[in-house]
Amino acid sequence: MKNCCLLVLAIILTANLFLCGCVERKLTINTEPPGALVTLNDEEIGPAPVTVSFNWYGDYNVRISKAGYETLNTHRELKSPLHDYFPFDLFAQISPGRTVDSYEWTFKLNLPQPQDRELLIENAKILEQQLNPGQQPEANQPAK
Repeated sequence: MKNCCLLVLAIILTANLFLCGCVERKLTINTEPPGALVTLNDEEIGPAPVTVSFNWYGDYNVRISKAGYETLNTHRELKSPLHDYFPFDLFAQISPGRTVDSYEWTFKLNLPQPQDRELLIENAKILEQQLNPGQQPEANQPAK
């Protein structure tokens, strides 16, 4: 009887080791408008809304781009929760069940600023003079 109890106890302890919990970390990125291409730390992760797993907390470089909108280059920080600090992290890893750290970021893209037509023409003339320093533009020269 004693051996049977020890065997059951050993099975329960062994099963408990394999059934221990884990910490799952997920980050969801949304954009306004949706469908913008999301890049985290120079790794393209896909069009928004997109959810990715991550292994570490800290500062992330974020680039959001979509045709017809200004590209957004910024950074965001993921701060560690309490259960990720010692000694709480040990209990989070061995406790039964699963801990899910879920974060969500939303980025709004801006439409490009309209350019003044006259300012664009003036800038083009300046660039042309820089490229061809010996030539003077003619006032009535037709556009190429």
